[in-house]
Amino acid sequence: MKQLLQQGAEAKIFLIRDKIVKDRVPKKYRHPQLDNQIRRRRTKSEAKLLIKASKAKVNVPRLLAKPGSGRMIHMKYIDGDRLSETLNSYPEKKQFQIMQQLGEQVAILHENNIIHGDLTTSNTILSDDKLYLIDFGLGFISTKIEDKAVDLHLIKQALEAKHFRSPDHLLGQNHTALFKQFLKTYKDKEAIERLKVVEKRGRYKH
Repeated sequence: MKQLLQQGAEAKIFLIRDKIVKDRVPKKYRHPQLDNQIRRRRTKSEAKLLIKASKAKVNVPRLLAKPGSGRMIHMKYIDGDRLSETLNSYPEKKQFQIMQQLGEQVAILHENNIIHGDLTTSNTILSDDKLYLIDFGLGFISTKIEDKAVDLHLIKQALEAKHFRSPDHLLGQNHTALFKQFLKTYKDKEAIERLKVVEKRGRYKH
């Protein structure tokens, strides 16, 4: 039985038994032949990122088949909690542990020059106390400190937007404390310093 889990601008996500199938949707504003080429290229690129991240010991969905010439990715389904929906409900200690685990995972990504491109709590799943990074559709390979800093900016923004209160909101930590826990294990000083520049640039745009 095929179940549509999510439909975004870029792709439809289906659950088929214990398998996730990501199918990139066509763009009507592009020429059909060009559109097919772009979707296939991005699908292959995402699959390569998942393979590279997995080899580096980052927790990511396991590929069940290489995409070949198609536009679909077949992955093992991860049964767990999406952090965007559940992080606020956890006890403070668990929230801190999760953010430290996320910092470790992102540090490994960046050490291997993998940029996630959409690093938010919506793209992190906690399964049996193990944190997984999902949806590398906007990801790419880069050695630039700037690109790594933008990843940091994205997760910090996500925490500010959705996780500014803990369950015990009168005594609990805010998004700043959560991000500090993330940085404890992330540790890339160059990227952290560049984050300040990225944040200033973002403020000037508004």
